[in-house]
Amino acid sequence: MTDILVLGGGYTGIAAAIRVAVRTRRIGGTVTLVNASARFTERLRLHQTAAGEKLADHSLKDLLAGTGIRFVQGRVAGLDVGRREARLDDGRVLGYDKLIYALGTVTDASVPGVAEHAHVYDDYAGTKQFAERLAALDGGTAVVAGGGLTGIESATELAEAHPDLHVVLVTRGRPGAMMGEKARAYLDAALERLGVEVRAGVDVAKVLPDAVELAGGELIHSDATLWTTGTSGLPVAAESGLTVDKRGRIVVDSALRSVSHPDVYAVGDAAAVTQPFGVMHGTCQGGIPTGLHAADSLAATLRGKTPKPFRFGYIHQPVSLGRKDGVIQFTRPDDSPRRWFLTGRAAVVYKETVSSSPIPTFKLLKRGLAPVWMFALTAGLA
Repeated sequence: MTDILVLGGGYTGIAAAIRVAVRTRRIGGTVTLVNASARFTERLRLHQTAAGEKLADHSLKDLLAGTGIRFVQGRVAGLDVGRREARLDDGRVLGYDKLIYALGTVTDASVPGVAEHAHVYDDYAGTKQFAERLAALDGGTAVVAGGGLTGIESATELAEAHPDLHVVLVTRGRPGAMMGEKARAYLDAALERLGVEVRAGVDVAKVLPDAVELAGGELIHSDATLWTTGTSGLPVAAESGLTVDKRGRIVVDSALRSVSHPDVYAVGDAAAVTQPFGVMHGTCQGGIPTGLHAADSLAATLRGKTPKPFRFGYIHQPVSLGRKDGVIQFTRPDDSPRRWFLTGRAAVVYKETVSSSPIPTFKLLKRGLAPVWMFALTAGLA
C-alpha cells in the first residue's frame, strides 16, 4: 500500500485528491485529505460573501463521497519531510509515503497594521466577519487596497450591494493594468458608474484602526479596510526544509515535485511553477491543472513510468463588476491581453460559468474524466 496525503481542501487539493485516488486505486493507493474546515470554500466567490450574499454550502465529505478518500479535519501545524509526517495543531501526526501540498497562500501582511486592522480573504470565516462589519455600518467608508482582479471585484461588489457606502480603491498601479486598453476603459467606466473612488499610483504605508496612511503621510478615513495586495506561502513549507522561493512557495520541477524532496508534490498557489513565459501566478485557472498533473505524475511514478512535463497556458482574465456587469479579457498563453474581450450580460454569464465549474469538474473527475476546458489550458491553445 502507498499512503498518499493531500494537505489542503481548496479547488486544487480536492482535484488532486480525487484524481490521484482514481489513478492509484488499482495499485494500492490510499488517499487522505486534510483541511482545517469541513466546509469547501469557493474562493472565487469570496467577494460575493463579503457583500453579504448567501452562497450554497458544500461539505468536503459530500464532494469526496464515493472516492474512498479519508477526510481529516485539522489545521497543519508542522511538516517533517525527513520522517514523512504532518503534524496537526491538536497534536495528531499523520504519516505518508507521498505528499501533495495544496495549502495555498495567505495574505501578505508585511505592511504595518494589516494583521491588526485589515480584513483579508484568507478563509470563509474571516470574510463573513468583514461582511458583518459592513452590514453594521450606517453608510461610512470602506477602503479596498489592491487594484488586481480581487480588489476590483471586491470594490465593485461592495459598491453595488451597499449603495450608501463610500468605496475607495487604492492601488499602486492602474486598476486592470494587465488588460488591454479597451477592456480597461470599460472597467474604468464601470468603477465610475458604481461610484467607486479610485486612488491610483499610491502606496499604503500603514493601516490604522480607522484609516489607511499613504506614503507621504496622507490619511484616508476607513470604517472597514479590505487588504488584497499580494500573498505569501505558509511558513510551514520553509520551516520544514523544503526549497521555497522568496514568496515562500515550494519550488518544483516539471513533474511538480519538490526540487529538494521528490516525495513531495506542490500544487496551486503554494507552488512556484516555471513555464516558458515565467513563474505562474496563483489562480484557480492554473491551480486545478497543477493538481491534476501532480496526481498523474505521482501515479506514473508508482507505476515505474517517467512523468510528463507540465504544460500550461492562460486563456482569460474574468472579472465581475457587481452582479449585473463584468469584463472578460481573453489572453495569450503568457497572460498578455489579446484584442478580444466580453462585457455586460455576456461577461456575466461567462464569469458565472467559470465560477460554477469546479463542482461539476469534481464530479467528472470521480468518473475518471477530465473537463473539456482542461485541454485548452494544459496544451496552451488559448
